[in-house]
Amino acid sequence: MSNIEEKKKAFERILTIMDELRAQCPWDKKQTVETLRHLTIEETYELSDAIVQNDWKGIKEEVGDLLLHIVFYAKLGEEKELFDVATIINTLCDKLISRHPHIYGDVKVADEEEVKRNWEQLKMKEGRSSVMGGVPASLPSLIKAVRIQEKAKQVGFEWDDIEDVWSKVTEELGELREEVKTNHTENIQKEYGDVLFALVNYGRFLNLDPEYCLELSNQKFLKRFRYIEEQAALVNKKMSDMTLGEMDKIWNEAKEKGIA
Repeated sequence: MSNIEEKKKAFERILTIMDELRAQCPWDKKQTVETLRHLTIEETYELSDAIVQNDWKGIKEEVGDLLLHIVFYAKLGEEKELFDVATIINTLCDKLISRHPHIYGDVKVADEEEVKRNWEQLKMKEGRSSVMGGVPASLPSLIKAVRIQEKAKQVGFEWDDIEDVWSKVTEELGELREEVKTNHTENIQKEYGDVLFALVNYGRFLNLDPEYCLELSNQKFLKRFRYIEEQAALVNKKMSDMTLGEMDKIWNEAKEKGIA
């Protein structure tokens, strides 16, 4: 692996390339923070895909693409004389040092959980008015639920026992079933959301990432569904012409073959 000097040279190289692209490339010249925003989100999801697939070659490439975006935003800030890559990095370094007094100060911590509690307390001292203030409104709802619950935990708003969490799941499922009987759409939506929120909490107690787990199930379903399509094509059948029993039989065949 490269040493610190090689890393510095590599970073200088991307900064130089960014300057050249911004000055000479018609596409790069036109970009703004607004036009880059959706592309940055897309790159983030591409990195997420690579992580789920455990594709380290892909992870390396997608992290590089994200780094390009960070450098691009820094260049745009520099042009407006608001900030540059140095101020971004130094601000980050100052924050990391401030938020890790157990490393850069004399604070003692027992474990990871205490580190996270201290982190939230330090953010509040920095002027944040609510523990929930750091949860982005535009986060995907499943990830947002995890972050909300994690932040609540840091101030002690947390179940003591996992069995209590499971009881909450079953309670919410019961309430959903009752609302389904009423056929009241708005109430059904609320209770369904409560079930999902409770399941996210249960997964967190099991040290599971619900977003990752759901994506694994998505990928498994897609692979098995494609297997059904392939098997149907082999006998010149359309899935729309098959019975549910026929499709289910092929689905079980896919399971037996370990397609997941």
